[in-house]
This record gives sequence, structure tokens and C-alpha cells, in this order.
Amino acid sequence: MHVTLVYVDIIADKVDAFIEATRLNHLNSINEPGNRRFDVLRDSENPNRFLLYEAYASEADAKAHKETDHYFEWRDRVQSMMASPRRGVRYDGLFPEA
Repeated sequence: MHVTLVYVDIIADKVDAFIEATRLNHLNSINEPGNRRFDVLRDSENPNRFLLYEAYASEADAKAHKETDHYFEWRDRVQSMMASPRRGVRYDGLFPEA
């Protein structure tokens, strides 16, 4: 399984718009072939920080996600909302086994 954790810091007055844009991306992403999880998490102590947990069956599936219209729309829509550039960290999922 191919997993990416995406760390995002949002400008305080843009949080609601970010959540809505990310909700739409989530709803489309969970229907992609090869998608196993697409969780959106909010930091309990800092409500301007988010973590996207993206799990795909393969690296090819994860790359295909970044070629979808909904990903491009999300990326372009939220870029100006970020307090700093988002950071993605890749992991190899061990359990559950694919």
C-alpha cells in the first residue's frame, strides 16, 4: 500500500473555505480506483493545522490521483489559503496488508 501524509497549515480566516474545498476533494478521491483511504484530520490543539492521510493500493494509483480534475481544482483553490507550503511524506503501508 502506498501512503502519503500531507501536512497543511491554513491561514486562520481561510479555514472554513479550506475545509469545504477539501471535503469535495475527499468525496471524489474515495471513489478513485485503488483508493483505500482518504482521511482529513484537524489538529485538536491548533485548528489551523490539518493532516490528509491518503492511502492507495499502489504508487501508480497515487500518481493517478494527482492527475484528476478534482485534485487540480483542490490544489489551485487552496494554494492561497496556506500559511506555508504543504508537505507530503510518503510511507509504505505494511498493515493491513493490501
